Amino acid sequence: DLVISSGTKYMAGHNDVLCGYIAGKKEVVDQVKHMQNILGGVMDPHAAYLLLRGMKTLELRILRQNENGMKLAQKLEEHPRVTRVHYPGLPSHPDHENAKKQMRGYGGVVSFEVDGDLWQTAKVIDSVKLPYIAPSLGGVESLIEQPTVVSYWDQAPEVRAKIGIKDSLIRYACGIENFEDLWEDLSQ
Repeated sequence: DLVISSGTKYMAGHNDVLCGYIAGKKEVVDQVKHMQNILGGVMDPHAAYLLLRGMKTLELRILRQNENGMKLAQKLEEHPRVTRVHYPGLPSHPDHENAKKQMRGYGGVVSFEVDGDLWQTAKVIDSVKLPYIAPSLGGVESLIEQPTVVSYWDQAPEVRAKIGIKDSLIRYACGIENFEDLWEDLSQ
């Protein structure tokens, strides 16, 4: 009946605003609006402007991020130092058939495992120049991170292993840069 979502990532698209939004049936949204009038939580005018600015280019950004994500996943799958690629657009992904039915694009986030340990994986992250090292997604610029040390640093190795977070895992959130530049930077 009610969808609550972040406008911070793809909707705003420039990593410069913090916001959320709701969507649903008018009767339900009206109840939330009533509570909002009592409790507050209204976005400031500048943040609203930034969100509207991002929404104007949303379709173009999504198309480019999807394109970059697919190209990156395909190239990584062929790379000799990559042991596994997690991307629903690839036929090798266990949920690829389901993704084909549900999606028009497969997203800009590609996770992959390199042939190496924690430190060798960190070296890959540290060697790239174009993406920023950060745990986010949906912006115009590409981001890269090693989940073991960024997003899941506070989890014990056995907990990370249980949920599939390996020391060799890299998460790459594609931006809208030229793909050849991204690939040249990553494959060096």
